[in-house]
Amino acid sequence: MSQTPLILWFRRDLRLDDHPMLSAAAATGRPLLPVFIADRSVTEIGAAARWRWGEAVASFAGRLTGQGSRLILRRGAALPVLLSLAEEIGAGGVWWTRLYDPFSRERDADIKETLKSKGFEARSFHGHTLVEPWEIATGQGDPYKVYTPFWKALSARDVAEALPAPKALRAPETWPGSEDLAGWTLGAAMNRGAPVLARYAVIGEEAARKRLDSFLKSKVEGYREDRDFPALDAVSGLSENLTYGEIGPRRIWHAALPLAGDGATHFRKELVWRDFAHHLMYHFPHLLDANWRPEWNDFSWKIDNADAERWRRGLTGEPIVDAGLRQMFVTGTMHNRVRMIVASYLTKHLMTHWKVGLDWFADCLTDWDPASNAMGWQWVAGSGPDAAPYFRVFNPATQAEKFDQKGVYRKTFIAELSRNPGPEALAYFEAVPRSWGLDPARAYPERMVDLARGRERALAAYAALKKT
Repeated sequence: MSQTPLILWFRRDLRLDDHPMLSAAAATGRPLLPVFIADRSVTEIGAAARWRWGEAVASFAGRLTGQGSRLILRRGAALPVLLSLAEEIGAGGVWWTRLYDPFSRERDADIKETLKSKGFEARSFHGHTLVEPWEIATGQGDPYKVYTPFWKALSARDVAEALPAPKALRAPETWPGSEDLAGWTLGAAMNRGAPVLARYAVIGEEAARKRLDSFLKSKVEGYREDRDFPALDAVSGLSENLTYGEIGPRRIWHAALPLAGDGATHFRKELVWRDFAHHLMYHFPHLLDANWRPEWNDFSWKIDNADAERWRRGLTGEPIVDAGLRQMFVTGTMHNRVRMIVASYLTKHLMTHWKVGLDWFADCLTDWDPASNAMGWQWVAGSGPDAAPYFRVFNPATQAEKFDQKGVYRKTFIAELSRNPGPEALAYFEAVPRSWGLDPARAYPERMVDLARGRERALAAYAALKKT
């Protein structure tokens, strides 16, 4: 078997460091064929995430080339592609890193069963989360449904150490053909927005490690207090890199673990929040597209509507809401505090279903993660696990006064609020579809909804739900 090639199927694990599957494969001494497949999980996701995944693939391909290896690119359904490659190079097996969304689980189980039935070795490895979703359970053996006890249980465990990158990867005697990444046009749906996103993306494994080192050196100490203020450069930004596996969660955990202070502790709590989202998605996959609490099926949310379209375009007349939505369109990310404000405004003040917002985030975020996105939206809406109570309605005006008192964040992303708008504010008009007909010279829109009246309407709807 030492001469039989192994196919290494890369997905959201585009790195060399802290990679259990890659380390185990390198240790066998066998020829290794890295492959990336553009199947439905790649081609049918949101525009910004699809563009960013293509950039991650390009960067990782360069990393492999530096190791004397290559990344073979193929497009199509994963199973026939893998079978074809295995026959083409005489491979003995296929290895991959586990993912926990429903599509990946069903696909991977079918692939593993089929490969084994045809005599191939098929192995999956941990590596996308700190711990496997099934490794942490309550005293009764059930999945956790509340974050705080989940955090306590995980933080009491010994998270496995991050593995160093393999020193060498043995190449096969001959390389099969590879498709052209540019030919996949993964960024086509971004249209003119792709060059704008490219200014803000931090791409690849080396850049992710530098990002982590910089955060731990200069920002982590004040992280607990500063992370809620969107105008401050106070967060790590690593959600983008974690999404595509450009850095491993165990590497981040152990880098922060020796550091004293509340900042480092709260930073690790955010990493565990990500694990909690995947824990819930694994055990309760309906989290992604249905109300976690079934009683919310009777809530009087509106489906997509004209108000939601103004929200999507950042024209609500609530500056901190519009700033967040424009930040997302320009940079591919949105500050976490602002995400909560933006989501609360849509689901409560505009009484629009959380799935409308979830789908827009999925289309616009470069750090889109199915588990985190769904849990975040349901948490704010009130329908989800460990949710913010529905009566906790974020007031955008008071939130802005508290967390952006001088208006720096709002003016950064809303051109109409400044006499001389900066590059981020103007970039929004450069990136949006021309069909929207937006112009930075136009007056900023009036407020869509009276905030007090909107809150009262939401609470009345919640009261009606409780009666039923």
